Amino acid sequence: MQYIENKTYDELSVGDSALLTRCLQPDDIQLFAVMSGDVNPAHVDPDFARSDLFHHVIAHGMWGGALISAVLGTELPGPGTIYLDQSLHFSAPVALGDTVTVKVTVAEKKPKNRLSIDCLCTNQLGKTVIEGRAEVIAPTVKIRRPRVALPQVHLHEQGARYAQLIAATRELEPVPTAVVHPCDDVSLTGALEAATQGLILPILVGPLAKIIATAAAAGVSLDGIEVIDVPHSHAAAERAVALVREGRVRALMKGKLHTDELMAAVVARDTGLRTERRMSHVFAMDVPHYPKPLLITDAAINIAPDLETKRDIVQNAIDLARALGISLPKVAILSAVETVNPRITSTLDASALCKMADRGQITGGLLDGPLAFDNAVSKTAAATKGIVSPVAGDADILIAPDLESGNMIAKQLIYLAGAESAGIVLGARVPIILTSRADGTLARLASCALAQLYLKYTDQKVLVV
Repeated sequence: MQYIENKTYDELSVGDSALLTRCLQPDDIQLFAVMSGDVNPAHVDPDFARSDLFHHVIAHGMWGGALISAVLGTELPGPGTIYLDQSLHFSAPVALGDTVTVKVTVAEKKPKNRLSIDCLCTNQLGKTVIEGRAEVIAPTVKIRRPRVALPQVHLHEQGARYAQLIAATRELEPVPTAVVHPCDDVSLTGALEAATQGLILPILVGPLAKIIATAAAAGVSLDGIEVIDVPHSHAAAERAVALVREGRVRALMKGKLHTDELMAAVVARDTGLRTERRMSHVFAMDVPHYPKPLLITDAAINIAPDLETKRDIVQNAIDLARALGISLPKVAILSAVETVNPRITSTLDASALCKMADRGQITGGLLDGPLAFDNAVSKTAAATKGIVSPVAGDADILIAPDLESGNMIAKQLIYLAGAESAGIVLGARVPIILTSRADGTLARLASCALAQLYLKYTDQKVLVV
């Protein structure tokens, strides 16, 4: 076990010193900003920093001061030290990637166990960035304690990945979209904000009086927005589907109605939007502890999919991943175990899906399964079980065995891991922006961006053919 030990007043002499070296990383700046509340854009906004005095992001000045405090409190004099005074002079900025060496040196021993300590911070070029003097009361009793292990900190900037997703659509034309029964605050304002951001051109389909009342209560304007008046949510779903068949819209967006109401109109045999591919839902999730977006399917449409349906579920998810710029999506087909077990149908389906990919029945992705959830998302778990696979521990897509397990995975990540979710239904004539009633505006914007990028991808495929 590592220990932390002080040097008492009697053990110290003038000229004694201690060092600490630290390389400034982005997380250091973010953590200091979170802890202090100092969100000066010179430290946390690269775009602003480029136009500022130093033309790049710099550390908070007191980050260096905190390093000085760390040496005084842990090395010299160490535990038991009482801070009395600290002067600091800032000579030069500390930039990302700079290596700062902090040196504290006993300059003077004073009565009553007091010390004057010179403090110097230099960068990797030997240039002084901070200097000053500390006044402390040194400990008089020897202290030796186990060094406390600090908790791991995982920083996650809420909404950052979805902001990037939305930014990727900036050059695209907004998608004409039928918004089905937008008769509550979040569905109406989400659609209008998506229009403001250039993601969709909304046509609101629902009871006119309810939509007007909702807009008034939310304090938003319907100026310039087309509204098609229908008596209720069932009629709204049917009329929205008809707008697709008429060629007036290229996407649907769910408002305040149940998913099965909307999908009943979509799957209607003669008047719906069926294609030769089975429809399926895909969650696009931003999980704080996962290094990239994670697609999860199917958590909303197919209750107990058979092998043929799973083939379409996999292909829909691969197409969406490719639309998001993932050139070869890694697809983990989930089960409870990572070996084929004839008594567990999902393991048989997983092995069959992998063979279907080998034979070209599924294209554009790299499949592996069966894989348990831990082996799909954790390289450590995969290595522990001796699984050698380019997919294991690095999946882009998780294929759940059925709707129940897919829904549980997604909801657990949202409510226990702080994940954010967006989602669409694919396999119909047009993408369907399908959000939960609990989703906020950002989730709705991200879902619109998914539809916009997917349509761009499919349009390009048609042009190539």
